Amino acid sequence: MTTLLQKAKKALQKPLSLLTFSCIVSIGTLLLYNIPFFKFVIDNSNENTFSVALLTVSLVAIMLALNFMMTCLAMFCMRMVGRIILAILSIINATAVYFILTYNVILNATTIENVFNTRYSEASGFFSWSLWLFILVFGVLPALFCLFQSVKKCKAKKLGIYCGESLAIIIIFGLLNINQTLFISQHDTELGGLLQPWSYIANTYRIISFSHDEQAEEIKLPDGKIKDNEKAVVVLVIGESARKANFQLYGYKRETNPLLSKQKNLKVFQATSCATYTTAGTKAILEPKNCDDLYEILPNYAFRTGVDVSWRTYNWGEPPVHIDEYLTDTELAKQYPDVDSHYDGILFAGLRKRIESSKKNKVLIILHTSTSHGPQYANKYPKDFEFFKPVATNVEEGEKHVDRLVNAYDNTIRYTDYLLSNLINTLHSMKDWKSAMIFISDHGESLGEKKMFMHGLPKNIAPKEQYEIPFLVWTSKEFREYKNNLPIVLEQHYIFHSVLNLLSIQSPAYNKDYDIFK
Repeated sequence: MTTLLQKAKKALQKPLSLLTFSCIVSIGTLLLYNIPFFKFVIDNSNENTFSVALLTVSLVAIMLALNFMMTCLAMFCMRMVGRIILAILSIINATAVYFILTYNVILNATTIENVFNTRYSEASGFFSWSLWLFILVFGVLPALFCLFQSVKKCKAKKLGIYCGESLAIIIIFGLLNINQTLFISQHDTELGGLLQPWSYIANTYRIISFSHDEQAEEIKLPDGKIKDNEKAVVVLVIGESARKANFQLYGYKRETNPLLSKQKNLKVFQATSCATYTTAGTKAILEPKNCDDLYEILPNYAFRTGVDVSWRTYNWGEPPVHIDEYLTDTELAKQYPDVDSHYDGILFAGLRKRIESSKKNKVLIILHTSTSHGPQYANKYPKDFEFFKPVATNVEEGEKHVDRLVNAYDNTIRYTDYLLSNLINTLHSMKDWKSAMIFISDHGESLGEKKMFMHGLPKNIAPKEQYEIPFLVWTSKEFREYKNNLPIVLEQHYIFHSVLNLLSIQSPAYNKDYDIFK
């Protein structure tokens, strides 16, 4: 072992020319981190064999030239800083490719935004020995080469020649494939999301730029007013990664909703999410209309109008909430020490007392759950709810045993069924209050269909499992009547206007076309 290390050290100390070093880095980047990119090109091109071969060879040449030129510039202009950057990129490249190969993700702006919005408690679910081994072999070892390989100094004239030749190659091969513009434009999301390291570099810049340009404050809605003094409570439950396909209420053959299927007055709607990730999906549920601007969201508007509003969360990613009572699972655990705080059940603790002790006649409770979020579905429910067995402990294991992954996921739906049914029973027993329970998911989930797992693909290319969601509504007797002419498939924006109706809020922001009630 010592002899091997000595030989490696001696080899690294032998100086390489900038040309040789940059060629090695460029070829290594191509072979180690961009195989998924070229596989996608070959699998999705409808051209003849010659055209596909020409496009593939051209992309190889362009990528080699581009990476070569950037390596030369980094080493020449930034010296040690350039080495550090190349080393960091090697490790990030390895991590990116691991997730592309393992979870079939695409590193577009949405994925990068999700990375920035992910807490350690969720990210740690992806940690595994296979991940660390992959990063060590394909990330750390190349990074050590970039850091410690001796490189001869290069004259500026030679650097200019290298860069000029690289640009010429890029231009020539780009012109040779000018007829492939349609293919590239049709698949720009996938191609850009698989190209390392440019996928996450460009999209990180985009996210930072968007965040910088984002409005500082939400757009206020016109003032509203409460029309009556009738005691009314609405409990809105925002589901996490719950997909319609695995709900018994929607025709799934397994008994994932044994309790809800027996509830009277429960209405089941067909619905789709506006996006396939939490931040956008939650925003769509709470906002009055679908747009990129940040309008005053439902809890903020209801609170400002005079409703008693409480937000309880075991999740994150919602727009800024401006109310007096915002409670996390940690804070709820202190209030209810007898309730197991490891699961979403803590969000439902003490709800009856909380509602009946309100000093106002209109109450809105929003519960932001995390029940069906991967990759460790089996950790999202108490073991008493492990009805379907055996289970996969995480998505990586589930790739080899998809049936076990589905078992774990279906158990999360049975746990959701239990929580929602108990909530309905609680509301039903409160005879002095008109009450409603609404459950809608932020997005769906892939469970191995077409070898895809979890969620987050751009909606225009995402499978239906990632955006077809459950939308369940229960109301106490004679609270509100449903419309007869609703669309077959509803959007998440129906929540905002339907809740305004339930809470008797009269407002110019209300749109009757997006209300499920008369």
